[in-house]
Amino acid sequence: MSLSVPRRPAVLAVAALAVGSLVGAAAPAALAAPSAIAAPTAIAAPSAGTAAPTPPDIPVANVKAHLQQFSTIAANNGGNRAHGRAGYKASVDYVKAQLDAAGFTTTLQTFTSSGATGYNLIADWPGGDPNSVLMAGAHLDGVTSGPGINDNGSGSAALLENALAVSRAGLQPTKHLRFGWWGAEELGLIGSKYYVNNLPAAERSKLSGYLNFDMVASLNAGYFVYDDDPAIEQTFKNYFSGIGVPTEIETEGDGRSDHASFKNVGIPVGGLFTGASRTKTAAQAQKWGGTAGQAFDRCYHSSCDTLASVNDTALDRNSDAIAYALWNLGAGTPVPPGQSFENTADVNIPDSPAAAVSSPITVSGVAGNAPATTKVDVNIVHTYRGDLVVDLVAPDGTVYNLHNRSGGSADNLVQTYTVNASSEVANGVWNLRVKDAAAQDIGYINSWKITF
Repeated sequence: MSLSVPRRPAVLAVAALAVGSLVGAAAPAALAAPSAIAAPTAIAAPSAGTAAPTPPDIPVANVKAHLQQFSTIAANNGGNRAHGRAGYKASVDYVKAQLDAAGFTTTLQTFTSSGATGYNLIADWPGGDPNSVLMAGAHLDGVTSGPGINDNGSGSAALLENALAVSRAGLQPTKHLRFGWWGAEELGLIGSKYYVNNLPAAERSKLSGYLNFDMVASLNAGYFVYDDDPAIEQTFKNYFSGIGVPTEIETEGDGRSDHASFKNVGIPVGGLFTGASRTKTAAQAQKWGGTAGQAFDRCYHSSCDTLASVNDTALDRNSDAIAYALWNLGAGTPVPPGQSFENTADVNIPDSPAAAVSSPITVSGVAGNAPATTKVDVNIVHTYRGDLVVDLVAPDGTVYNLHNRSGGSADNLVQTYTVNASSEVANGVWNLRVKDAAAQDIGYINSWKITF
């Protein structure tokens, strides 16, 4: 996970990203590892309405075997797996070799940052609806100070073993499954930003969701779930509820990991996290175990982020939670989009303490009430989205809060929200209401859309 930034930071000089090429070159020979299972010869999509297949129990021993490989790679390459170092490229080669042997179509995407070549590894599982892509990712790089086993060998290893489990099961998802391992996350989400920014708009629109796994085995672990997309959030909560483990909403890493690159262009995101440098409270220790008054990960970004700093129980639970999400969200039956109405007129948002502004949309010709899955797409240009309170106001005046001053120092608010507006008559004037709740920043509503 990359370091956080202060509110209203000075502009940082970031190395320009060179236009990377997608190459399918074979990976060099990998270190010995758990044997990969060859993919079945044919993958067919399940019929509409088929129940999601039962997710597997992911063997934590297999996940730890991948972590051992990352540890060995770091030890053989200067003690780390950081961007631009030999240990990072060796990590990419190891993961790619595993996926190639398991029947994935892998692509190595290159970019340049801080004067060094970086690599993203993309792996596609054959089959599924190419127009509805569920993607899961983890950053593969670490910092220079250590081998980066929890941050983020844990997320990378859990994701890799889940991809291999897809192959072993011969999974036939309704959605197309894609996996990504990102480079240069620790330098500011460079690799994932490069991937998203170089996706054509038509390809971005095919991504139904992105799942992010960054630090899923902190030694003094908490169980945190991203609250960005309601459907993804509830899927993870359902898993943990089923095994009797309480969760909390993830806040420490908000905007600091690769999900932000996807969220910032309107792609629904979710994910899991076990905590970094924040201190575990007494209440959290009571419900999760561990030690109150100590950091969730005392070795965060340190040389002691080794195999000894991994919580096996957290790694096991989160690996299984990833499988639960992939199997359930990947098997979702595609729902045809409903009727949409859009307002593209710019509306200036005055700085606090000025009153809220509204952008109206008149809806007509829609029978009955709005659905329980009413979609609201918001595109707001603003220099500090942490100042914004954004509401959807129904024709009868009912207010549905969409955004309440979250997102920290990031610019702009480009997000899709799902609202249960089933008690509202669809036809009438709907308003997007935006209030700037703190001084110093300005912006405007660029556009918004409501879909029934």
